[in-house]
Amino acid sequence: MAVSTSFAGAKLEALLLKSSTAAASTSSWSASPSRVLSSSQLSSFCKPIGSRRAGIHKGVRCEATSASSEVSVQNGQNAISNVSALEQLKTSAADRYTKERSSIVVIGLSVHTAPVEMREKLAIPEAEWPRAIGELCGLNHIEEAAVLSTCNRMEIYVVALSQHRGVKEVTEWMSKTSGIPVSEICQHRFLLYNKDATQHIFEVSAGLDSLVLGEGQILAQVKQVVKVGQGVVGFGRNISGLFKHAITVGKRVRTETNIAAGAVSVSSAAVELALMKLPEPSHATARMLVIGAGKMGKLVIKHLVAKGCTKMVVVNRTEERVAAIREEMKGVEVIYKPLTEMPTCAAEADVVFTSTASENPLFLKEHVEDLPPVGQEIGGLRLFVDISVPRNVGSCVADVETARVYNVDDLKEVVAANKEDRLRKAMEAQAIIAEESKQFEAWRDSLETVPTIKKLRAYAERIRAAELEKCLSKMGDDIPKKTRRAVDDLSRGIVNKLLHGPMQHLRCDGSDSRTLSETLENMHALNRMFSLETEIAVLEQKIRAKVEQNQK
Repeated sequence: MAVSTSFAGAKLEALLLKSSTAAASTSSWSASPSRVLSSSQLSSFCKPIGSRRAGIHKGVRCEATSASSEVSVQNGQNAISNVSALEQLKTSAADRYTKERSSIVVIGLSVHTAPVEMREKLAIPEAEWPRAIGELCGLNHIEEAAVLSTCNRMEIYVVALSQHRGVKEVTEWMSKTSGIPVSEICQHRFLLYNKDATQHIFEVSAGLDSLVLGEGQILAQVKQVVKVGQGVVGFGRNISGLFKHAITVGKRVRTETNIAAGAVSVSSAAVELALMKLPEPSHATARMLVIGAGKMGKLVIKHLVAKGCTKMVVVNRTEERVAAIREEMKGVEVIYKPLTEMPTCAAEADVVFTSTASENPLFLKEHVEDLPPVGQEIGGLRLFVDISVPRNVGSCVADVETARVYNVDDLKEVVAANKEDRLRKAMEAQAIIAEESKQFEAWRDSLETVPTIKKLRAYAERIRAAELEKCLSKMGDDIPKKTRRAVDDLSRGIVNKLLHGPMQHLRCDGSDSRTLSETLENMHALNRMFSLETEIAVLEQKIRAKVEQNQK
């Protein structure tokens, strides 16, 4: 895949500047792992999880040439001496950046690999994503970038010109922005390359990498990455294409497998059961009370919010935990009440969730039978959903006609059945992801031929224009406009028909039987036949122009 000169320019200039100081010692350039490496050496050095893609050209190693070549005199002129070592370094560097294929890389820390304290420091607010993309793409070996930062993960997706250098630069950037030492980040990060990176974001979008299998919030967060990235320089064709395809995968998995259906934890089952028992029109208006703001209570609140609840009362011993939950749940009204007000709060609630560590019941029959009845629009029954062990709601409460009690045992069987069902659906989802990954890889592979298509068209157009001009000049100055236009149309038609076959053999989007290797062979053959490779001199001119622009 040809490298975008707007990004590759500055990176190559930086590399050339470094190489100029090392020109006197080219042997160290060849030996050092931080210098230009061949593809096979790079793969060995990085030990990537994902295999390198087809079509990568091996980098050219430079060899020092003798500075004292013999000079002969012929026809009165001095012969040109051998190319200097510095020029060979430049050629080698340009060859690497124009011929070696870029890699999609994920550098991430998630709830599966890193503690929450670290994820908090690394988290990047949504408003800062464009700035982060800009800074990442300013690194020497990063072309494109995207940030996926949620409460459960902090993942950076990049298109890197060099895998190991790109990972090193991004990790150092993460350390700089968070204050966490590089060594500590390396202990908890995970790295994925190319096909593995593609499969990962597809699994994330489908909810297969979430704590709750199939949860839907992550798909909305992936959509937000695309929305924020639109128009941001650095959120380029490869990364934006990857995330847009991930959204398609997430939607397809949820539609075809219904993986999000059914609660898979006690807290989610508690919320789902309560809403199941309430009349559907009352879901948005039912008064919710959560007693206990510990881990389970917090999960109940989260699942209520996920189901559309925007207001609830939380009774807890202290306000500190409730305040933290309120801060995390933006846009949701979480009202704190102390334990002393629990009876009053229960009297005003339609659904009571209990999740405290109390060893004695909080509600007995005598406490509940005196509570005012709930409205008929709620079903006329006050629901007690007790997920505590020991139980917070005495079994005697079930004797009250206006109350219904559900405990952990009522929920476990539902959770177990739902988990088994979701695992089956996850296997179906993997089949969908494999299919979609193949389609994305074919799309990305097809991009590698785009520069050749453009250069071939430009080459043909130059010849057409030159020959047309010769023809018209021979026909004289008094050619009618209609004749001139007819000759021009004739030349364009001939060129387009001649190019049709080669263009068809340069396209490989998975829609026909043509293989990628065949398409790439055609590309290389056309590059050789028509001398379409980028000239080093032209590339250097673009680099200098970009550097001068950045210095203004």
